[in-house]
Amino acid sequence: MSEAILLAGFEERVAVISGTPMRYFVGGSGSPVVLVHGLGGAATNWTLVAPELARFRRVLVPDLPGHGGSAPASAPEGLWSFAGALAELAEREHMLPAAVVGHSMGCEVALQLAVRRPDAVSALVLVAASGMVAKTWRARFWIRLTTTLRPSRAAARHRFRVARSPGLKRVVFGGWGAHDPPALSAEAVLGFLDGPARARDTATAGRALVASDALADLARVSCPSLVVWGARDRLTPLEHGFEYARRLGAPLRTIPGAGHLVISERPAECAALLRDFLDRVGEVHELPLEPEALGEPGGEGLNAERLGRVVAPRDEVDAELEG
Repeated sequence: MSEAILLAGFEERVAVISGTPMRYFVGGSGSPVVLVHGLGGAATNWTLVAPELARFRRVLVPDLPGHGGSAPASAPEGLWSFAGALAELAEREHMLPAAVVGHSMGCEVALQLAVRRPDAVSALVLVAASGMVAKTWRARFWIRLTTTLRPSRAAARHRFRVARSPGLKRVVFGGWGAHDPPALSAEAVLGFLDGPARARDTATAGRALVASDALADLARVSCPSLVVWGARDRLTPLEHGFEYARRLGAPLRTIPGAGHLVISERPAECAALLRDFLDRVGEVHELPLEPEALGEPGGEGLNAERLGRVVAPRDEVDAELEG
């Protein structure tokens, strides 16, 4: 299965950004959206979400420097190296200002862009942000280990076999990534393992993530924002999502039954949440600051019958976790 199939309907391109050749994909038409993958990932991480968004918007999905098919940054300057490259790439594609959606470490890159280039970011969505967990000693050790030894390359070499085997999905994605690894689709597995198969330098991004201070930047964001989290996320606990939302002054949307890889575990729900939020940007004076259930009878928002329990307030989240 090729990247063209993984990102159906997208065109693969390469551009030299600040001296660094970057691979990226573009598709769809309409208002621009940039999707930013996490540490060790690639554009194909968004294989189940990007095509849905491209039905309504122009979507840019890059491989960050050192990841996927992009070369390492020539002169890295922390997370801004990645955020600045995003801005230059989006500007090249005439896609600024854009809504920027990050997953895991991609949230911290998107946050840097929103703070340092507010003119470039029309809206910000953080999905399972990793900035807080990166401050723990366990995470620092794990980031250093995985970006140096890169054990994910072994799984990447056998990614087609992993995609067919429930047992191997559990070995590769269990405990940290997916709440129910065997339920991951073959496309989701291949989308997440394509990055490690190609990456040349993830250590630079890992060091930049550890050195960043995401919490200090949250209050400086001026654009409409949204926080999305999997209720069963074991890598970045849901409590971190509430803290991000509180400091950002943004609504939190939780997706029950999903772990850290929520963009592939519940892609339809993620895409619907993103569409609903982005459709409302600029159309309302104030977005709700408290977690809320959308699509209730007689209310507005997402269709409850179509999405089920996509969004949950704090008491429902607690019940989900206790169950």
